[in-house]
Amino acid sequence: MPFPVIPAYITVHLGLPDEAAENVTLPFTAYIKNVASSEVYPTWPENALRANILAQISVALNRIYTEHYRSRGYDFDITSTTRYDQAFVPGRSTFENIDRLVDDIFNNYIVRQGNVEPLYAQFCDGVRTQCAGLSQWGSVELAEQGLTPYEILQHYFGEDIDIVFNAPVGDGMPSYPGRPLERGSVGEDVRTIQQQLNRIRKNYPAIPPITEVSNVFDKETENAVRAFQRIFNLEPDGVVGKATWYKIKMVYNAVKSLSEITSEGLTISEAQRVYPEALRLGDTGLNVETVRFYLAFLGYFLPQLPPIPITDTFDQAMLDAVYAFQKAYGLKVDGVVGRRTWNALQNVYEQTLHTLPEDYQRFAREVYPGRFLVPGDTGAAVTLLQTRLNQIAAKNDAVPAVAVDGVYGQETARAVRAVQRLLGYSPTGAVGPVLWAYIIAQGEGYGEV
Repeated sequence: MPFPVIPAYITVHLGLPDEAAENVTLPFTAYIKNVASSEVYPTWPENALRANILAQISVALNRIYTEHYRSRGYDFDITSTTRYDQAFVPGRSTFENIDRLVDDIFNNYIVRQGNVEPLYAQFCDGVRTQCAGLSQWGSVELAEQGLTPYEILQHYFGEDIDIVFNAPVGDGMPSYPGRPLERGSVGEDVRTIQQQLNRIRKNYPAIPPITEVSNVFDKETENAVRAFQRIFNLEPDGVVGKATWYKIKMVYNAVKSLSEITSEGLTISEAQRVYPEALRLGDTGLNVETVRFYLAFLGYFLPQLPPIPITDTFDQAMLDAVYAFQKAYGLKVDGVVGRRTWNALQNVYEQTLHTLPEDYQRFAREVYPGRFLVPGDTGAAVTLLQTRLNQIAAKNDAVPAVAVDGVYGQETARAVRAVQRLLGYSPTGAVGPVLWAYIIAQGEGYGEV
């Protein structure tokens, strides 16, 4: 789960959540100006206005960040009614001084100290309605007493709040990764699901634990997903498609109360990414090498792609290949390997495997199978992997021999980890495209480990 960003746009449902009403998409700043002009009086002291606007920004960002409505299957970010959210009146005029204040603070929001998610900073007028959060008219009295906006907010939400200033503006991309996660999937999205399932398990102990939170979707993760799906009446296929992804997110938000003032909170360590969100010119490492593998392989079959060697550096040659791939497949041509480009690379690679020309069929069984091999896997690809590992083991005592039985068990995982350590890779025990190509080549005697 990445850190919050200020969305360029927000989609508002003009009615109750289940009511057949219009959705309106507008700039986030225009939305906050409308809400502020609908909720408060422009004649109030500026410090009261700033405190109220910060609360309104935080409520909206909490709804967006937690995907409160989208995780429930709705196609909007927030409603227009104070029964559920805050007032929004389409087409209304806004006040000049409120517009100025919003432009000044639209990318600031409230958090609980040590937490990441924007605080659900509930508020009410304090006269006709009472709530556990900010009193709008009460904030006026406090401002008239000389309190600053931060002090006003502390009065209502506690001493342990902070203000995040100048948060970055983002594109508001949905959290769902765009393709199902299943055994053999890798990446930050897998790690997110593992973390969330382990937290949900505290409330639903029938979900088995995932003992190692990593970036690899292994058998333990699959078992936890199946258990979650059974509990929440989803098809127990062990695959995290869009419905399962958002159900996990909704339950995770609920058990942590992320959409309430009394939230358990999302800590920095829970939100911190371990794996890069995107790869760019100048980056290095195994992730770069993996992308180069896909591009190099596809370059044999797609004349649009320039040939490139497999290295671990994002250089000009790789940039040219990324540009060419993005242009060929209708992606944004920016030379950045983000989620959409990564998904497209995997999809095209898998499609190419299934349509290899007849001349290549005799080599097909040694081509990377298109998904990471992990403990629990079985089949011909595992048998080939074990055969090649034994050929390496015969030349290097650091790699243990394994039984060639087509079952990826702990013995095979130990041998894979031994090879990964020799190469300086993180010993995950999972075999991706770069490691696969290396083991196949080394096992055939093309080099030495």
